Amino acid sequence: MRVAYLINQYPKVSHSFIRREIHALERQGFEIMRISLRGWDDELPDADDRREREHTRYVLREGAPALLLALARMLFARPAAMMRAVALAWTMSRRAERSFPIHLIYLAEACCIVRWLKQADIQHLHAHFGTNSAEIAAQVHMLGGPPWSFTVHGPEEFDKAPIIDLAEKIRRSAFVVAISSYGRSQLYRQVTPEYWPRMHVVHCGLEPAFYSGVTTPPPSARRLVCVGRLCEQKGQLLLVEAAHRLADRGVDFELVLAGDGEMRADIEALIARYHLQAKVRILGWISGRQVRDEILAARALVLPSFAEGLPVVIMEAMALGRPVISTYVAGIPELVRPGKDGWLVPAGDVIALADAMQACLDASPETLAQMGTDAQKHVRTYHDIDDEAKKLSQLFAEVPTAYPLN
Repeated sequence: MRVAYLINQYPKVSHSFIRREIHALERQGFEIMRISLRGWDDELPDADDRREREHTRYVLREGAPALLLALARMLFARPAAMMRAVALAWTMSRRAERSFPIHLIYLAEACCIVRWLKQADIQHLHAHFGTNSAEIAAQVHMLGGPPWSFTVHGPEEFDKAPIIDLAEKIRRSAFVVAISSYGRSQLYRQVTPEYWPRMHVVHCGLEPAFYSGVTTPPPSARRLVCVGRLCEQKGQLLLVEAAHRLADRGVDFELVLAGDGEMRADIEALIARYHLQAKVRILGWISGRQVRDEILAARALVLPSFAEGLPVVIMEAMALGRPVISTYVAGIPELVRPGKDGWLVPAGDVIALADAMQACLDASPETLAQMGTDAQKHVRTYHDIDDEAKKLSQLFAEVPTAYPLN
């Protein structure tokens, strides 16, 4: 079966889970066409992402003339479908952050993609994220393209559900994927129960090569690592506040932040304010292999998120035999079992976070090793990428080829 994947920006440092999903489907015999709107000139620290870029087609790479030509061709070939597509663009723009002309650009992008899909005889189009990529996929189908579906990750899609008209996208899709039961429950809230059967849970997964051969127990070093984009959702400012409290208690520790983002300057300023430069350091973006090495060098991963989908880095830490300190947010409690795989604390509670970090730092090697073993078994059972890709492949196969135009 030939399937196209549509992503707003691909490959990307924080989108390795999409790459793994694509590769798993290819191992099962699918032919996957990668389509991205942008990202052809981004700096990519991971060699796997750089190789993936060579197999990706970019809609905006040829500029406005190519989009205008695609728009004109479609208007001439399918005028009635174009009128319906313009009406859909208007519907999507009514409450959106971006104005109607921007949604017309999405329509032009869809005109370009339709041509590519027909040339490659693509049978299904799958978008990741319920934002503009899902809208473009809906337009592709409106213009005569194949059936389509999309994966919703959160939290942005749920935060902005009315603005991105998530309900309309659900109603127009063949099916919708959530990455956790929590995520599916939030999709249920958007539409009437008649649409619930088309919503399915397919977890993000890990490839066995990522963790195969790893038998190293958590080290004796009093090091914790936080991996993720430096942004308000991930809670790194609160993490530095918790580190400040540990330092005031006289607790010996090292905290490593792997990632970069819009809040880096604020986090660095707070580290300097509390004179924590000797205990807390920021690495910036690092490759997937370096992330693996940093997790293995720490006794636990700490991720004090305020909002989430289901963090892949938590899966990675657990698969490598490391306990996790995180929060009772979104799908995280479906993954981390408190007291068994690590510690969960209320989001935003700096004292509870500091206490959990200290409990981890003071835990015996035997306790940490047992937690790491339990975490490994749990995540390897429920988040194997080949098993999850099989679920997705079955959904693709079940979509009727005569999917009606909306």
